[in-house]
Amino acid sequence: MGPLRQEVEPGSVGLDAGALDRLDRHFAALVDDGRLPGFLVAVARHGRVAHLTTYGTRDRAAGLPVERDTLWRIYSMTKPVTSVAALMLMEEGRLGLDDRVADHLPAFAEPRVYVGGSGSGTTTRPAEQPILVRHLLTHTAGLTFGFYHRHPVDALYRDAGVESSVAPGADLAGTCEVYARLPLQFEPGTQWNYSVATNVLGRIVEVVSGQDLDDFLHRRVLGPLGMTDTGFQVTDEQAARLAELYGEDDEGRLVPIAGLPLRGRPRFLSGSGGLVSTAHDYHRFMEMLRRRGELEGTRLLRPGTVDLMAANQLPGNADRRSFGSPAHREDGNAGLGFGLGVSVVVDQEATRSPSSEGAFGWSGVATTTFWVDPRRDLTVQFLSQLRPKGSHSVFPDLKRLLHEAVRS
Repeated sequence: MGPLRQEVEPGSVGLDAGALDRLDRHFAALVDDGRLPGFLVAVARHGRVAHLTTYGTRDRAAGLPVERDTLWRIYSMTKPVTSVAALMLMEEGRLGLDDRVADHLPAFAEPRVYVGGSGSGTTTRPAEQPILVRHLLTHTAGLTFGFYHRHPVDALYRDAGVESSVAPGADLAGTCEVYARLPLQFEPGTQWNYSVATNVLGRIVEVVSGQDLDDFLHRRVLGPLGMTDTGFQVTDEQAARLAELYGEDDEGRLVPIAGLPLRGRPRFLSGSGGLVSTAHDYHRFMEMLRRRGELEGTRLLRPGTVDLMAANQLPGNADRRSFGSPAHREDGNAGLGFGLGVSVVVDQEATRSPSSEGAFGWSGVATTTFWVDPRRDLTVQFLSQLRPKGSHSVFPDLKRLLHEAVRS
């Protein structure tokens, strides 16, 4: 199908070309200052791409530029794709939101909840209720990430060898067995804590469908949507288009770092963060969501299912700050709820960001993000390849600058 291309002029769909130019110049300055390696930004209105910019390099040492068909590690932007797969199985009656996870993965039959202590002195109790599939989709299961350093259970994940979310040498099934042996941070359904939950959901997709996750996604999601460049590995032909992954050294300079292995099929198929994709492919995924489950005559989900996915599922329409675990009660979660696999704006004023209520999407750790704004009939994606050591202003700046470009 070729790379993504601009289809209309910004003004024809109510966007200010001058404001979009300011957006481009802002992020180009970050590249010129050595704070980003390169980027691609694409904005579509009413389903038509009205702004598309590439700038900087996908490989600094080789001097290779970012191009429209560059491949990016999208990390946690994988999660909405896996969530769509699970929702498809729900529509078929093969999986339910209120299914116990243990009905599909028996290792989770007797979850225990953290009480106190640390390391070998940790004390736990039996969970009062089971982990449900809806808890996985909403990150309210009590699971966590080992790379957090905020709670004693995070340290237990590191002790168990899953600091990077994968057990050494294990596949998805084996890694989920490790998760199941670890205590939950809290009673299922009582707090929000971003976690390895979507890996567990990906394993459930495998068990319910009888297919490996990569095969199911290819046959049922990626293939039907024409996302031909998206997958868990890159071919020899694709390899030259893959962007280098960068981190920051102690002086803040960009340095190449290792990412997930992509040459050859990985043993661990991460439903949380294993996909690579292009702007063209992820645009098609966003368009399917914007069109409430359908794209060019191919329907993956019913409209009501996408509406449910994009609706806040936290109790009492709470945001992630008020319902979050102690580690997530910072201002950055104010006004943001969580649907079935995506973040949802529930209180625009509380976010202190110029976004629309009902806008939904998610981001990846390597400075990638997307959102769908139903009220403005707008989709946005920003792709780069930097895993910063700390927080940065790229995403807030993108929202602010994009908001200035919407005239009507």
